[in-house]
Amino acid sequence: MQVYADNAATTKVSQTAIDAMLPCLTEKYGNPSSIHSFGQAASREMESARAIVAECLNADPKEITFTSGGSEADNQALLSAAAAGEKKGKKHIISTAFEHHAILHTLDKLRKQGFRIELLPVYEEGIVRLEDLEKAIGEDTALVSIMYANNEIGTIQPIKEIGALCKERGVLFHTDAVQAAGHLHIDVKEQNIDMLSLSGHKFHAPKGSGVLYVRAGSVPLINVIEGGAQERGKRAGTENIPGIVAMAAALKESCENIDSNTAKVTVMRDRLIQGLEQIPESVLNGHRTKRLPGNVNFCFKGIEGESLLLMLDRQGIAASSGSACTSGSLDPSHVLLSIGLAHEVAHGSLRLSLSEYNTEEEVDHILATVPAVVERLRAMSPVWESMQKGK
Repeated sequence: MQVYADNAATTKVSQTAIDAMLPCLTEKYGNPSSIHSFGQAASREMESARAIVAECLNADPKEITFTSGGSEADNQALLSAAAAGEKKGKKHIISTAFEHHAILHTLDKLRKQGFRIELLPVYEEGIVRLEDLEKAIGEDTALVSIMYANNEIGTIQPIKEIGALCKERGVLFHTDAVQAAGHLHIDVKEQNIDMLSLSGHKFHAPKGSGVLYVRAGSVPLINVIEGGAQERGKRAGTENIPGIVAMAAALKESCENIDSNTAKVTVMRDRLIQGLEQIPESVLNGHRTKRLPGNVNFCFKGIEGESLLLMLDRQGIAASSGSACTSGSLDPSHVLLSIGLAHEVAHGSLRLSLSEYNTEEEVDHILATVPAVVERLRAMSPVWESMQKGK
């Protein structure tokens, strides 16, 4: 049996998204900046997609800028807010210790430019505390950027409360909603969100399309990519019309089915949690219930996550680990370290992320396979042997 349980990394493209994009590849393939009929047909498709995305977020279409994905949207959001803050003499930015690297690396860049970056702790359960944020906000705070839901451990942040606090204190609030969009209800007005990033391939659209929402009048966007006058002059480059249209269709379908999908996926998630926690010396990472419907993240003491992934792949299970093995680094995940895990424990992590396409039979296969693989790896592990001897 082949089981794809790495939906936090990317998702299968839905038939709805494919059906929506095909006409833009075969018929309405013009450049939307062109004035001829082919170009204007493509432009109408793009603007229709913009309206659909806006409706899903309860935003205005003029507040939607199309990007290549979540990373670009994150970069443009932070750099724009920083530039606006600097003009007002505000060079303090607040974020968290377990943000995606698209945020953290951009913050590093801004730190080198003289900005004061403050990363809030997320504690053992992986959730920001409002009292910490309230204490951190000062007169010179230009921006608060806190992710909606974590990409590794799946914990969901109190976004509405954070947005209300930022609004009360007159501070811009950006959220990286790449993992949340299409899976959780989002209302940028109700939640007082000034800027929001999302990426289509996390909710069954093709890779290569994303969105930056910016509340009208909140902050002027600066260009990350220079060139043409596309996207109201704020994002150069010919728009990816097939990807944009597919993303809008996938987001609409996901939002319309959030409640039923959540109910189905949560049952499978909880079965996995209950089954995997029966493995001796296993640790569930993040809050038990305040997490994405499909996210399961465990550490198994005495083993290496890379070995676990390779052996699971041989058994037909595609998953991921918090260890940064693909980057050539032996360091454990910064997310797992941020919730207080020791290095040797964080190395033995496993992230399983489900979608509505997964089945109960696939969950059965995972539950039958993971304990046996963990046991086999521990039998070969000198670290586990030392632990058993109390060393």
